[in-house]
Amino acid sequence: AIGVISVKESPRYVSPDEKKNIFRNLQKNFPHIKRVSVVKNIPLESISTNYFDFENVIQLHGDEDISYCKNLRYKVPQIEIWKAFRIKDREDIKKIELFSNFVDAVLLDSWNEKIYGGSGKRINTKYLKGLKFSKPWLLAGGISIDWLKQILFDIKPDGIDISSSIETSPGIKDLKKTKTLLNQIHN
Repeated sequence: AIGVISVKESPRYVSPDEKKNIFRNLQKNFPHIKRVSVVKNIPLESISTNYFDFENVIQLHGDEDISYCKNLRYKVPQIEIWKAFRIKDREDIKKIELFSNFVDAVLLDSWNEKIYGGSGKRINTKYLKGLKFSKPWLLAGGISIDWLKQILFDIKPDGIDISSSIETSPGIKDLKKTKTLLNQIHN
């Protein structure tokens, strides 16, 4: 999957036209790669069936509650919904399963009072051991090459979400770091 940040206040923000070009090219040249639009707290009334043109996944990275997810599922049934949860303690994890009827995957990110993602901070690993959900789950938050082996062998998420640790600056990916990380995953 390749994600594009559609949150204006993010330093990684990509304009709608640029996002459309990226996703159009991905759809044409790599049709099996999921195209993820990362959004935060979009008013439901502004979303129509063609609000999301070329993405096939919406990653909710805000304060969207169960009712929001249920209504969004109804409005855009053709698009996968991934819901991000910022984890401060074990109680935050217990609430996630309540969303399972309305999302296709969950993403666990670290808690940060000021920002909703891309902080580079890790979740406390004691909350991650032996985790099971009825939906696939992805791990985000401070994922780096040095932590990757523990993630893959001990934590065992269904996927990982990486951004800041493979950047030279916010929004600018370091292709060498990206290639090193991908090679390590393949090995």
